[in-house]
Amino acid sequence: MNDAELIRRDLAVLWHPCTQMHDHQSLPLVPVARAEGVWLHAHDGRRWLDAISSWWVNLFGHGHPRIAGAIHAQLDRVAHVMLAGVTHEPAVGLAEDLLEAAGAPFARVFYADNGASAIEVALKMSFHAWRNAGETARTRFIAIEGGYHGETLGALAVTDVALYRDTYAPLLHSPRFAESPAPRAGETPEQAAQRAADALDALLARHAGETCAVIIEPLVQCAGGMQMHDPEWLRRVRAACDRHRVHLIADEIAVGFGRTGSLFAHQQAGIAPDFLVLSKGLTGGFLPLAAVLTTQSVYDAFYAEYATRRAFLHSHSYTGNPLACAAARATLAMFRDEPVLERNRSLAESMREAMAALAELPHVANIRQCGMIAALDLVRDRASGSQFAWQERRGLAVYRHAIAHEALLRPIGNVVYCMPPYAITTDEIQHMVRIARDGILAATRDLRPTSVVVGSASFDPAALEI
Repeated sequence: MNDAELIRRDLAVLWHPCTQMHDHQSLPLVPVARAEGVWLHAHDGRRWLDAISSWWVNLFGHGHPRIAGAIHAQLDRVAHVMLAGVTHEPAVGLAEDLLEAAGAPFARVFYADNGASAIEVALKMSFHAWRNAGETARTRFIAIEGGYHGETLGALAVTDVALYRDTYAPLLHSPRFAESPAPRAGETPEQAAQRAADALDALLARHAGETCAVIIEPLVQCAGGMQMHDPEWLRRVRAACDRHRVHLIADEIAVGFGRTGSLFAHQQAGIAPDFLVLSKGLTGGFLPLAAVLTTQSVYDAFYAEYATRRAFLHSHSYTGNPLACAAARATLAMFRDEPVLERNRSLAESMREAMAALAELPHVANIRQCGMIAALDLVRDRASGSQFAWQERRGLAVYRHAIAHEALLRPIGNVVYCMPPYAITTDEIQHMVRIARDGILAATRDLRPTSVVVGSASFDPAALEI
């Protein structure tokens, strides 16, 4: 296969996600012929280090034999069967594995196909549980400023990234947005946690009776710019939800399965949500699957005679797909059988040491890290805090440089981040960060405004490209 021919054929028929297709008049696609470990390979011998785990889904490296073997074995049994009125070992076994890994108070697992769909499940389930309990005034949600939960309409409604939300605003329900716990200028993480928690508590005091749930991203708001916060905020949010009798939904689609240093991010605060939403790394990056874990009390709100019409009527054709469940079971088994989290702590320290050297660059600010997620901001002037205009697309310049030098980095606007597979080595971490450094230098060498993209001056660049 010829890479150029593959790209030509692609541009004749495909519409890529999260992409202005016009860009590909000058921005070459990355033609992947095979993938192994942390590397993506083209047909012609070129390769790229997958520094973002292919949109945060890949945990243990591409083509991991244990996960691949589990899928191959399941293929000989059953590839798919509907889950309504039918059961199979992979779905049951995975639910048991997830409940054991997450611990109390989780008691039930509901499957979906992807992260945004799982968010829809959690939102609908929370609303419907309150309705079944007779509390019909509860029709609103509280989300967090800068949060991102997906791009289906329900998930988009509780997302606060204007780039995605504004166009579709007429179609969306209206949540209330609480202050972000990400530190503001001059704040410590602890101060930010207290400030944001106090603001949420006040918001709940005014609106608890009409609120179904608060939805959060524990420890890291990923697509909103890799904004990180102190675990104390999670503890205070849980307490506020308990005090005002509202559900807590933890969106761990991106931060679950060891990304932040613990198996699940909320565990670092010693709390548990009412709904835990999982996807991305659930299958180790092999197949689409999502799961919503919830409590027995939520389940009981729906359990009744058919004539009561209290059932949760939500479904996906591929719910609980056996192949995906088999992949997920193999993924969880690796956490049980191998010192994954211990290795990740060592790798995270290597990332921390490598990223620290970038602090000397004049247009780098706010280097931050949470486990295997590290990020920094590109700024026009660090002393004054002035930003690059979003139209200049400095992050895209970093991306272009990385592609030319054996790495797949995909900044979020002017936020450069690394979220590599856990199979990465210390030498590969050095390679990844060195390319990021050189890309930042190339993107900021000339501070004159670059060619701009026509757009609104009020456009929010928080996730210009992810």
